[in-house]
Amino acid sequence: MFEVRRLRLLRELAAHGTIAATAQACALTPSAVSQQLALLEREARTPLFIRNGRRLLLTEAANILVGHAEIILAQLEQARADVAAAEHRVRGTVRLAAFPSAAGALAAPAIAACRESHPDLRVVLGEQEPEQSLVDLRAHRVDVALVYEYN
Repeated sequence: MFEVRRLRLLRELAAHGTIAATAQACALTPSAVSQQLALLEREARTPLFIRNGRRLLLTEAANILVGHAEIILAQLEQARADVAAAEHRVRGTVRLAAFPSAAGALAAPAIAACRESHPDLRVVLGEQEPEQSLVDLRAHRVDVALVYEYN
């Protein structure tokens, strides 16, 4: 199993070319980067680098691993975004009571707009006269009541 942080360092090394530049890009010391890359090489159980002076050249295995690292890191970022989005979703059930003439004229278009904006929210519409709607609202049998009152 590959450690994600080490895969990220390998990707950065592929982009920056040297351990020093990778360390600077990742806010680490060159020694820390070198140690982590050595551990990654042990995890891979195959040579990942060819030392060429101050540069590390990537082997074919390392280039393959960089390609997979790109996919893995992108998937992790997508997972992070999906979890964050889930926290902000409006979901559940809303019980709406509306008097009959308002149910079609006002409530139905509002429910349609709500479905478009919040697909995880279920709106249950019940037709009731205003007096009964208010009784049910106070008793928590409905969440929203669309009522009217004559002057």
